[in-house]
Amino acid sequence: MRIARFSIDGNVAFGVVEGDSPPGSTDGLVLNIIKGIPFAEFETTGTRVPLNQVRLLPPVLPSKVIGIGRNYAEHAAELGNEVPATPVAFLKPSTSVIGDGDGIAYPSFSQEVHYEAELAVVIGRLCRDVPHERVKDVILGFTCANDVTARDIQRSDNQWSRAKGFDTSCPLGPWVETGIDLATAANLTLQCTVNGQQRQLGSTSDMVRSVEDLIVHVSEAMTLLPGDVILTGTPAGVGPLNVGDEVAVSIEGIGTLTNKVITRG
Repeated sequence: MRIARFSIDGNVAFGVVEGDSPPGSTDGLVLNIIKGIPFAEFETTGTRVPLNQVRLLPPVLPSKVIGIGRNYAEHAAELGNEVPATPVAFLKPSTSVIGDGDGIAYPSFSQEVHYEAELAVVIGRLCRDVPHERVKDVILGFTCANDVTARDIQRSDNQWSRAKGFDTSCPLGPWVETGIDLATAANLTLQCTVNGQQRQLGSTSDMVRSVEDLIVHVSEAMTLLPGDVILTGTPAGVGPLNVGDEVAVSIEGIGTLTNKVITRG
């Protein structure tokens, strides 16, 4: 099931995405509006709205986004790093989150902004100290993410808050796919294109640590709330973005997240 969050006529709602469409198109897709929110059992209203008549919003509003660094060996190597003995976790604030079609505002303090295509896990229930055998019970689903990074600031600062937490640095979307189990999530193809040219192509099978390992690790330290997001790392091939570029993250079985880089106003 694909669950989207959207705005129409000034109202915000969740809906189940129904139908099929050609790649890169929303033609034929409709939203069956949900009663309430999708973090518990819910019903659909039967009221359907064409997807191309609404504005897609970030599929969730997380209280926090937890990123995981250097979870693909080839990506760690391309930046001159070793795979760490334990996962490197960092936070992106809620103000960094944008949705499909929103602009990535190039930060004024950076001269080197990079794309990073990632599989994102959306938490579906309040949880802490999650054991491996219960991980599947706390996941709502998966979505596409772009962990946009000011690489020069990441190198110069002693920690990554500015480099990875600036406004608009966390595109998520276009929706949450709830029909992917953990075994499937462990072998998904993901890619990133910039202006239609492929820049990243990888598989979640290359992750150093699994989705289960990451949720166990993160939940040892902090309580996760419904709608919180864990970014699982990026494969090799990261590179620069410039104002005017259109960057798209596509993940097998989920969809495509597309954003344009704009000048910060």
